[in-house]
Amino acid sequence: MDLSWTTATTALVAIFTISKAFKFVSGLKAVDYLPGLWVPFQPLSLLGVLVPEASWNPGVIFVWTWRHTRNIYRRFGSDTVSVVPFISGAPTIYTRSMDVTKQVVTVGHKTGAFAKTDDMGRAFLFWGPSIVIAASLDQWRRHRRIAGPAFNNDTYQLVWNATHKVYSDMIDCEGWAEKGTINVPCIQSLTTKFTLIIIATCGFGLPFSWGEPPSHDGQMSIQQCMEIITLRNTFAIAAPNWAWKLPLPWVQQTRQAFDTMRAFMNSHIQARREAINSSADDDTSKDILSLLVRASEYDEGKRHLDNEELIGNIFALLFAGHETTSHSLAATLGFLSLYPSIQDEIVEQVHEVAKGRDNDEITYDDYSKLDKVLAAFYEGIRMFPAGVYLIREAKQDTVLNLSGIDEEPKMLPVKKGTHAVVDMIGVHYNPQYFPDPEEFKPSRWYANSTSNAYIADGEDHTGFSIGPRSCLGKKFATTEAVCFLVLLLRDWRVEPLLSVNVSTGAKETKEEWRERVMQARMTLTMGVRDVPLTFTKRV
Repeated sequence: MDLSWTTATTALVAIFTISKAFKFVSGLKAVDYLPGLWVPFQPLSLLGVLVPEASWNPGVIFVWTWRHTRNIYRRFGSDTVSVVPFISGAPTIYTRSMDVTKQVVTVGHKTGAFAKTDDMGRAFLFWGPSIVIAASLDQWRRHRRIAGPAFNNDTYQLVWNATHKVYSDMIDCEGWAEKGTINVPCIQSLTTKFTLIIIATCGFGLPFSWGEPPSHDGQMSIQQCMEIITLRNTFAIAAPNWAWKLPLPWVQQTRQAFDTMRAFMNSHIQARREAINSSADDDTSKDILSLLVRASEYDEGKRHLDNEELIGNIFALLFAGHETTSHSLAATLGFLSLYPSIQDEIVEQVHEVAKGRDNDEITYDDYSKLDKVLAAFYEGIRMFPAGVYLIREAKQDTVLNLSGIDEEPKMLPVKKGTHAVVDMIGVHYNPQYFPDPEEFKPSRWYANSTSNAYIADGEDHTGFSIGPRSCLGKKFATTEAVCFLVLLLRDWRVEPLLSVNVSTGAKETKEEWRERVMQARMTLTMGVRDVPLTFTKRV
């Protein structure tokens, strides 16, 4: 009997080993033996995410954590490399080349050679199909056709005005008006709340305010729900149904957050549906929630959304509309705190634009004149892109040209099923596109900057994605960010809140603060660690 078990175990191990060897060789062939990493799990696969980061398991954001010590592009001497797993995940091509990126994202989108992976955006798919994760071109066009009209100049004017109001509410409710100096241990506690209120009120017409955080039936606040959902999305994706019933406090809290969020969305959907059905047939409300609910009321046709799609879109846009902007504002303010001269340049521009007006009033009409504010925000996004990866899958056998400008063509055959990952950290820190990439230099984004041809042709290097499926809410986010930064920097000087060594009483230096604080943290999107800041009122 022992021999039989030993034989069976040996046979199973042999079969497993041989199957994984075949998988590995097949993966190498799929990327035409392009140099790169050989790992047990593809870093973005479920096992790659769940298994702790190690030398043999790079981890989700190894492109950040390894960028100084084990940079894969320097290591293999190319802006495009392979990551081939031998246990779990698809063979993958990682690139920090804009030329290859455009072939994958723009040309591939048009030809159908590359498209979003079927399992991409699992965290959002948990709530239902949406514009954020639509895999096929037809699905994406349908969702965009429905939501697109909500993003217009009337909305951006509304965003600007709402940002003014919420900023004033924040100052009053947080008690800043009576103080000359404010210490904020984590600026994200303010930016997250701020951006959630803006997207909820302007995008969805929901009754959010600074003093009264929204909740459902007096339960957990929606901001708390969002924070828990963000932190525990991996559990939601991977856990079987029985795991949600475990009598563990954190599991029960997670379930409450998900249940409260779904009940909150359902209640507001029902209220909006009743309002639409009871109004005149020519109702033309253009906020996102009205457009989505109205689409769900159509019985048939290209614009119909079923209830699952309705919930999926609302969650995805509510989440994407505040999480990424919050992260980017936190990073921007963190860097600005280290560069008082850049703050002074911005404030000088604000005063110049508002010259002759009462209380230095700034309006939405001034948006295009505030390029130094916008440039600082773009630079914050460049250094901490919330969307770390653009992930596509080869839907057919195809080829990529890996050659640089004025080089002989270097064609890479790519097999169907191979994944292509545009590494936005790699792109944003590529000295070919951004000289001195570790330096915070908003001037590289100024409208009259001609130092780099890639920057001159648009805003491709921001966290708003690239190509025809770039972020629908880009102008929404930049309008909100510019207005918020204008108001905040006009009234307050920002400095890093330096920690004190308990033993010696010595304060850390700004360089030590940057090394400690300005590091990446990954949840559903990438952001900076908790940013502690000091605000001093300008006189």
